[in-house]
Amino acid sequence: MKTTLLKKIFFCILLLSSIYNSFGQQITLSKNATISVMTCGLGNELYSLFGHTAIRVRDVQNNLDVVYNYGAFDFDTPNFAMKFTKGDLDYFITNNRYIDFISQYSYEKRDVYEQELNIPLNLKQELFENLANSMLSDERLYQYKFIDNNCTSKVVDVINKTLKAKVITKKVDTDQTYRSILFPYFDNHFYEKLGTSIVFGTKVDQMGTKIFLPFELQKNLKLIQFQGKPLCKENQTILNFEEEAPTSLWNNVYTFLFILGFVTLINNKTVDFIYLLTIGLLGVLFVFLGFYSFHHELEYNYNILLINPILLVVLYFWSTKNNKWTYKLASVSIIMIAIYIPIIITKIHLLIVSPIIVTNLFVLTRLAIRNKKPIPIII
Repeated sequence: MKTTLLKKIFFCILLLSSIYNSFGQQITLSKNATISVMTCGLGNELYSLFGHTAIRVRDVQNNLDVVYNYGAFDFDTPNFAMKFTKGDLDYFITNNRYIDFISQYSYEKRDVYEQELNIPLNLKQELFENLANSMLSDERLYQYKFIDNNCTSKVVDVINKTLKAKVITKKVDTDQTYRSILFPYFDNHFYEKLGTSIVFGTKVDQMGTKIFLPFELQKNLKLIQFQGKPLCKENQTILNFEEEAPTSLWNNVYTFLFILGFVTLINNKTVDFIYLLTIGLLGVLFVFLGFYSFHHELEYNYNILLINPILLVVLYFWSTKNNKWTYKLASVSIIMIAIYIPIIITKIHLLIVSPIIVTNLFVLTRLAIRNKKPIPIII
């Protein structure tokens, strides 16, 4: 109770501080003012695996050095988990002192890079005003979307709005799918990689033509011209730490293979039942998310051909000793996996789901054989 109260107090202070700062920022920038895109390194938590993007406004003459973040949300929002899952959780922009911003990333041992925008003073002023005004308007709140509306895409949008053209567009890696672009970010985070591989649908198999990740933006900013000159100056390293790969006794491919190998080789009815129940429940979850969530990345998920909700019906007939329908639906499930294989064969997550394919085929084939009606032998 006390911890929750302290969180709420801290959140209110942060919110009031941001509003106060936005009121105080209706000032005229000096000729030496700078505005930069900040790219923050990867963390080990799921929400920080992809890094972060922010905008820094610095003007020594006006004693101003603040960082705008399009990525804040309140953990104490009622029905937080359901809103986050559905995709209607309100995210909002905040601004903080640069010294506080950099201290946080220093504490977390995450790299920070800075790219100063090479634009005229009048556009710096307009960008600054756009950021300040968004703190007090409906633009303050937005609903997060993994590809289309996040901390990086919001920074792209506000800069392009200021420049009155789509100056920042994707120049590299447009021949890769979103799924392929995301895949390396999950290195050393096996179950996160597996989970996103099977929960994401066809949208992430589209070509990655939008800038949606912080280091994508950093890479593209180096190549973009504006008014006949580079949009950004040379990339500057603010913080740099030696990369430390996380280690885990359970979050690795070996535990995954051990569990599936056990299920495949043990040939035990109870183990098979628990395994198929787990897969079937996950399939129901994926179907639910596909219809319920506003996150388009979860729609049209062909992985339910493998993570199949029909398995729950198979288990019902199996538990009621209905051999005929157990055999039929187990066979249908095998056919659905056969349909799934040509779909997955060209996808980057083929290797990571292959053990599930093999295990499902073994378990379902065993189940079908156990329940197949014996063919009478006529002598």
